[in-house]
Amino acid sequence: QGQLVESGGGSVQAGGSLRLSCAASGYPLRTYCFGWFRQAAGKERERVGGINANGETHFATSVKDRFSISRDNTKNILYLQMNSLTPEDTAMYYCAARRCSSGEYHYWGEGTQVTVSS
Repeated sequence: QGQLVESGGGSVQAGGSLRLSCAASGYPLRTYCFGWFRQAAGKERERVGGINANGETHFATSVKDRFSISRDNTKNILYLQMNSLTPEDTAMYYCAARRCSSGEYHYWGEGTQVTVSS
């Protein structure tokens, strides 16, 4: 059983940037597919974006011009770079993994909180 550990969350003013990290022990970045999700208080969880095993990324419309995903295959760490943050980006952010043949994410981290103030 692997482990996903997010870090890098915090408080930032609107217009600022944060980079979240996801240390993916036991889930090789080149053989699993990964997603970043977020859940704001009182709202349903939404997918922010993801990266396939071949490195192809995809994003929700609300963030695609501001967020990017990268990975360090040597360290097995996934990153979510978030720019031009707005208060609407305030949420708990989660990293998740799935076997690429599966459409469902079975493996989740504990999350890291991002708070954006106006």
